[in-house]
Amino acid sequence: MSRPVGLYLHIPFCRSKCAYCDFPSFAGREEMMEPVTEKMCREMSEKGAALADAVVQTMYIGGGTPSVLPVPHMEKLLRSARASFRFARDAEISCEMNPGTVTGDFLKCLREYGVNRLSLGAQSGEDRLLKAVGRIHTFADTRKAVHLAHEAGFSNINLDMMLGLPGQTIGDVKRTLSDFLVLSPTHISCYALIVEEGTLMEKKVSRGEWVLPEEDEERGMYELARDTLEKNGLRQYEISNFAREGFLCRHNRDCWLREEYIGIGVSACGFLSPVRYRNPDTIPAYLRGEPAEETVLSAQDARFESVMLGLRLTEGLAETRFIQAHGMTFREAFGHKLDAPLKDGRLRFENGVLRLTRYGMDVMNSVLVELL
Repeated sequence: MSRPVGLYLHIPFCRSKCAYCDFPSFAGREEMMEPVTEKMCREMSEKGAALADAVVQTMYIGGGTPSVLPVPHMEKLLRSARASFRFARDAEISCEMNPGTVTGDFLKCLREYGVNRLSLGAQSGEDRLLKAVGRIHTFADTRKAVHLAHEAGFSNINLDMMLGLPGQTIGDVKRTLSDFLVLSPTHISCYALIVEEGTLMEKKVSRGEWVLPEEDEERGMYELARDTLEKNGLRQYEISNFAREGFLCRHNRDCWLREEYIGIGVSACGFLSPVRYRNPDTIPAYLRGEPAEETVLSAQDARFESVMLGLRLTEGLAETRFIQAHGMTFREAFGHKLDAPLKDGRLRFENGVLRLTRYGMDVMNSVLVELL
């Protein structure tokens, strides 16, 4: 018997820290790239040996900024992944890149080791917004990166887009959507800005130096993005994600459906049911081999997770899948807590599938609070 899994590699390095970023990423630590790479290779070897029946269906290389790694280090990681795990023949293998750090040599390395999907952190087509939040690239860099990717043979390319940036307007979003669509991406991830505690953005917003769009204006940006992308052939399949037919991100979809995945690297998270774990979130602690922080999910927590994650998908969550995972129906698990969101149109249960309505997606947290 084989055990289908995802594989996540976290690259904790970046060129500079963006104003909104609270991810475990570190600028100016080039001297640590080699020891971290070596440690990640050892971690893959150990986990591969411990999970000999695992077959990798998807691999996602995220960060940080994976594309700041020197090519020999990325080559070593990709070679180690192949040596440590069995990969499905049709495995989806994604790599995040900052448009300002994309090179032909790096893309060639990715192609040689089977990477078949790129995710570019474009964020906006407006250079003034990119500069304001600390991005190191311009939109010209995004155009160049997409061109280089096509030249290298990549056809499955995602562009990240952010909504609610300081000073951003509906007009900015409309122009960015147009600029992005000209590049013919197969996928666009459209994220609302979250002001995280401890970030430069939080400091500037709290001091009144940056003014964020009003909630209604940000909602208008999201509606504009959703409608524009749908009209241009990128169907919404998750709250923040849109894809052309056949190009949804399988790795992320599997995570939302609570499939197992193995996390490798500083602060990398993993899920091997019923355990969720997170590696140490500093480079020194990771290199010292400090143990991951583990959480064993209770049956009740697992049921809630299934709904919390599965409802993010426009396809919803099939009750047969829920029964297979948890041994009970939605009604047996949540009882009368389902009544209000079903009655007021936030949830719909049809043909054995529980899903959020379009209105429900806008107020998903209210549904989860009631189910919790």
